[in-house]
Amino acid sequence: MKKESKKEPKKATEAQLLDLLKKVLPKVTHDPQLTGKIFDAVKLELKATARVAAFEKFCNVVELPDLEPKSVAEVKNQLAASFGDGDITIRPNQKEKSLTVEVSLTDGSQFTGEIKVNPNAGKPESEEQEITLKFVPFPVCMPADKELIWLLAKRENMSPDEAGIALSKIEEEFWASKTGQKLIRDRVERSFPEFIARAPAGMFNELGLKRHYKTPEPVKAVRSAPKR
Repeated sequence: MKKESKKEPKKATEAQLLDLLKKVLPKVTHDPQLTGKIFDAVKLELKATARVAAFEKFCNVVELPDLEPKSVAEVKNQLAASFGDGDITIRPNQKEKSLTVEVSLTDGSQFTGEIKVNPNAGKPESEEQEITLKFVPFPVCMPADKELIWLLAKRENMSPDEAGIALSKIEEEFWASKTGQKLIRDRVERSFPEFIARAPAGMFNELGLKRHYKTPEPVKAVRSAPKR
């Protein structure tokens, strides 16, 4: 796997840009309909750019030691985890020693890429690379009940504030998606617990987060062993 560059702060910058647009647009135009169209267009463009970057990044860093069925299936499973709402097609090319990958999303977006076979894939990497790719715990809770914890994880080069902004962005995009809108129409409560339980793993991975548990765990109070 190739070394991953530290691009996660860019996601926080995008969220900050959207927040800035919310403040600036009403000052530039007093037409709320135009303001909404501009904001939605910028938001969609940022999302599309992020998805393209995530797909290209996947093709660059995924491990493919050979074109054996087991290795190909592993790549497809990883794609499904990152783009769970899309149709995935993979075609091995024995002559070129590569794997052609196509992903079609429900919003009409389509991505095509090529993954080269790397015989060294899966071998131990340098300590520096392992540190760069490491996830660290990122526990979160609701303000009204701080004893129930969802144990998430974030890239260690993300600050807690950046991870919080990314999590808010993921929740907003989930409820705005076709899946989220369908859940709302089916009278599923638009709440954080429902979002955590239902959002696909790929949405978290794209912004440098990972979900370990879908349901919260209560904080356990422990007692020290009595002194003898």
